[in-house]
Amino acid sequence: MQDFTDHAHAVRKGEELELARLEPFLLPLFPGCRGPIRVEQFPSGHSNLTYLVRLGEHELVLRRPPFGSKVKSAHDMGREFRVLSKLHAAYAPAPKVLLYCDDEIVLGAPFYIMEPIRGVILRRDPPAGMPFSAETAQRLSESFIDNLARLHALDYEAVGLSELGKPKGYLERQVRGWTERYNGSKTDELAEVERVSAWMKENMPATSGATIIHNDYKYDNVVLDATNLTEIVGVLDWEMCTIGDPLSDLGTTLAYWVDPEDAEGLQKIRWCPSTHPGSLSRAKLAERYARASGRDISNLVFYLVFARFKVAVIVQQIYYRYRQGLTHDPRFAGMGEVVKILMHAALEAAATNSI
Repeated sequence: MQDFTDHAHAVRKGEELELARLEPFLLPLFPGCRGPIRVEQFPSGHSNLTYLVRLGEHELVLRRPPFGSKVKSAHDMGREFRVLSKLHAAYAPAPKVLLYCDDEIVLGAPFYIMEPIRGVILRRDPPAGMPFSAETAQRLSESFIDNLARLHALDYEAVGLSELGKPKGYLERQVRGWTERYNGSKTDELAEVERVSAWMKENMPATSGATIIHNDYKYDNVVLDATNLTEIVGVLDWEMCTIGDPLSDLGTTLAYWVDPEDAEGLQKIRWCPSTHPGSLSRAKLAERYARASGRDISNLVFYLVFARFKVAVIVQQIYYRYRQGLTHDPRFAGMGEVVKILMHAALEAAATNSI
């Protein structure tokens, strides 16, 4: 039977770890393990870097900030570790973390270690040969959005994460902050940026509530059971997790979701098999979320516009690092075009008042 589980591969050039320092650091902390140490890298992801570390037969996962990043607040390993150390007990798909190291003499940056979560990760299209029927696509998209509603239903005070964010004034801070982040990483003049920013300020709704939000919830951040692709066994990449407006989390998910009828630009940058027969549309995802959560989604257009803007800024920050020569990852060369497509799509949603 073909193996579709996610595997690590050779470490990308320029993103190697200092094994001569990592091995003697880890071995006393995992006394049952024996070397030699071997390291591979999970190939996806554009921000924090994720490695598979083998100590003999024992496997661990290591997360560290990207090389060359100057935005320390965007890659706070200690914060991500603290979130997961409390969240896992209440929300099983969150990874189980094992240790945190802030001594930069080991790897040149803070990092943490967690247990592996084994399973399938879907990216732009299902791998060749994977059985992915219309029924599977529908049931997966249903469980995908239901899982987000479950996260939002958690009592963040009971979990111990009440200090994670400041719900009051959340949307205003987010719009202002992401606009500032764009200006701080600008490489090209895009007229759409000012127009989208102005629209968001004029159409900002009252905050819909406050919950734990993932802030980057999409197919390639969830791990699926290899024997049942409709079951989610893990949710990864919690670096932007906070306490905030749950509809902004939903908006981010919808910003990554491309419908079959969407324009050519969005089709070019499609992140997941959301156009596969059987998959719910953005509108159907939103309706299912509303039923599961009981939340009013009448202002959802704002949240989609904001989310597309936010994702565009995240991409722009990566592209800026590439243009500055702080990373040489060839995947980043075309990201300027992705920013333009997302900004245009944000304006289109605003103009048509439709998700």
